[in-house]
Amino acid sequence: MMKTCFQTLLATLALTALAVPIQAAEKDIVSTAVEAGSFKTLAAALEAAGLVSTLQGPGPFTVFAPTDDAFAMLPAGTVEELVKPENKAQLIAVLTYHVVPGKVAAADVVKLKAAKTVNGQRVEISTQDGNVRVDQAEVVTADIACSNGIIHVIDQVILPTSDKIPDVALKAGVFSTLLAAAKAAGLVEALSAEGPLTVFAPTDSAFAALPPGTIDNLLKAENKSQLAAILKFHVVSGRLYAADLSGGHAYQTLQGASISLKIEGGQPKIGQATVLTPDIDAANGVIHVIDEVLLPPSDDVRKPVSQNVRQPHVSACRRAQRVAIDRDREDCDD
Repeated sequence: MMKTCFQTLLATLALTALAVPIQAAEKDIVSTAVEAGSFKTLAAALEAAGLVSTLQGPGPFTVFAPTDDAFAMLPAGTVEELVKPENKAQLIAVLTYHVVPGKVAAADVVKLKAAKTVNGQRVEISTQDGNVRVDQAEVVTADIACSNGIIHVIDQVILPTSDKIPDVALKAGVFSTLLAAAKAAGLVEALSAEGPLTVFAPTDSAFAALPPGTIDNLLKAENKSQLAAILKFHVVSGRLYAADLSGGHAYQTLQGASISLKIEGGQPKIGQATVLTPDIDAANGVIHVIDEVLLPPSDDVRKPVSQNVRQPHVSACRRAQRVAIDRDREDCDD
């Protein structure tokens, strides 16, 4: 605890040293950046994205502004490609990832671990050796006051993920069963839509812990509607980070029924499932990794699962191995 406080103090002192004295500012964010002379690429990108009027509006906004040198560090041709009219949506996504609603001064930045951007995704904020980083970029000048917000200069362009929920899950490597089930239920397209969506995603181990034969049964064509209902019970509309979730609150799922969040032993739980890893960003939402498959209350939905219950209790190890063992008709040794 003392170490964390000391690191925060160092970061605060470092940002204070980098800060421009805050005075009453008469010019908006865009005008201030243009007049600084070192944000020509950023200004041109804002123009191409149609965001100039937005950042000249009342705000307030906090902008983590990459310098011209920061843009020059991107792979050759990246900026030229982004400012093409056909790539406007992608350019907007990148630029809005550098903007946080509200006016967040340096002294407040160092107290944060993350901040939700106008893009929707979060930037991670960390301090190391007295330096403040926003994702991988370092803050090199802080607290440039503007009439509608504040600018913190950073030394790299930070990039949001462009992967949709199914692609993020695929790259994680622990959701093979979930993805196979989503494909069988015809939900991959829905999970790739604009959203945003919040997905409580059971791991492969969570699916393996279901009663033996359950997955095979659910994947049958005649059980497609039940499979879709179970998967939709893991999805909530909107982008809800862990900090947005309230203990004791119920959240309506796409299946129709609600799931509730509670805190047990300091661990967040959704239904009976523990959240193992929260806040995995996707371009169209956020994923929270959970350790159990959630089942909606409907008896019709639960039927394909309950049909496969052969024992009142089976260990996680035995459950995970049972499919292969049943095929060989062998007994499982403890």
